[in-house]
Amino acid sequence: MTDADTKPTNPKVKAQGFDALALRPELLSNLADLGFATMTEVQAQALPKILEGADLTACAKTGSGKTAAFGLGVLQKLDPTSFRVQALVLCPTRELAEQVCQELRRLARALSNVKVLSLCGGQPLGPQIGSLQHSAHIIVGTPGRVLKHLGKQTLHLTGVETLVLDEADRMLDMGFSDELDAIIEYVPTRRQTLLFSATYPAGIQRMSRRVQNHAQFLDVTDTEQAPDIEQFWVPSVDRSGEDARTSLLIRALHQYGGEANLVFCNTKIDCASVAQQLNSQGMRAIELHGDLEQADRTLALIRFANRSASVLVATDVAARGLDITGLSAVFNYELPSQADTYLHRVGRTGRAGEQGCAVSLVSPKELHRLSAIADLPNNRGLQQIEIPGQVQNNALLRPTMQTVEINGGRKNKLRAGDLLGALTAGGKIPGSAIGKIDLLEIKAFVAIAQDHVATGLQLLNGGKIKGKTFRARKLG
Repeated sequence: MTDADTKPTNPKVKAQGFDALALRPELLSNLADLGFATMTEVQAQALPKILEGADLTACAKTGSGKTAAFGLGVLQKLDPTSFRVQALVLCPTRELAEQVCQELRRLARALSNVKVLSLCGGQPLGPQIGSLQHSAHIIVGTPGRVLKHLGKQTLHLTGVETLVLDEADRMLDMGFSDELDAIIEYVPTRRQTLLFSATYPAGIQRMSRRVQNHAQFLDVTDTEQAPDIEQFWVPSVDRSGEDARTSLLIRALHQYGGEANLVFCNTKIDCASVAQQLNSQGMRAIELHGDLEQADRTLALIRFANRSASVLVATDVAARGLDITGLSAVFNYELPSQADTYLHRVGRTGRAGEQGCAVSLVSPKELHRLSAIADLPNNRGLQQIEIPGQVQNNALLRPTMQTVEINGGRKNKLRAGDLLGALTAGGKIPGSAIGKIDLLEIKAFVAIAQDHVATGLQLLNGGKIKGKTFRARKLG
């Protein structure tokens, strides 16, 4: 491999549609169906280079549309009739890998028989080995689990044409450098390598020189529109000198919260405690941290994304990699020790041109952290506020949706349309009462409006889908 090209200046590209690219008609039609009207900055700059077959290092923030950028490039040259692994996407966390996997499946749905498989730790090896025996076109995984399958010879990468390293800076921060080097030894040298990173430190430059060939470089972090986020902070100590974080958080949620709120804690213990106390106040809060089993982490994100839970209480495992759409507000139960972590936290809100809100609770001991955050370049100023002792009850904190679990998934050949049809065909439930549908390998989850949950359970448990009987139950 040879050195990456010198870092150029990247002029902002005028907004244009995907039809300006030489993409397959099926991909263009599906993009239109998905509501993809114009390309984001990273898509407009990266896709022409990717479609040319060039190696690329791209600096772009989470939520910039980079998954579609490399995903469309992979799918454009994919041969669905050749049952071999043609593309490998490596991600730093299970949550990001699952999100990338789901997005690639959405982008590929107009192409026949394209199989996208997720290989992440925290899940049993057996089912993954079984899925690999039937091959897959695209593998999305975390470095540790991918390397384990390579060691067991249950995964073969000799047919890989495209290697994608997503959030590469995060993978280096997490100590995956050796694993990445080991995995790349299994991948053909004649390949296209795409490296996406939120930053461009020396470690990423060295990685590019090591794994890429005459890589082109683009940086859209300066040209991306800065999110519009109102940032507030509140002293967490009351007039009597007592720390009043939890009561302040509850009042802040009622004052500034919406349908989807993200609360950050610094420890797993605080995560569990805060979630419990919010639930005792009638909110529907769920926790997300590293001690949860993978199945519980996946379910937490599903329930939060489908709006059957209004508050996600998380440690910084959720600060990078999670692209949660329509996030109303971010609340810092405590300030993080690193100022840039604060930016990653609050950057979850205020996306897609919407205004965001971030509220931080700050103790006297954390004032030095607040100063460091305020000194960050291009960071909008933090405004100190007071939260009234009595605030109006916020009905948005009580979700109108409920998650229902079905004991069948993709392995049972279930599709979202099958579940939608089973629930709405008789006219007892309107289509507007059905929310997000998530299909996993052996389970499916559907969000149903609270007023229609009982009817939905009767329909799912009392009828058949594709001639088969499935069991359904409500969660939470």
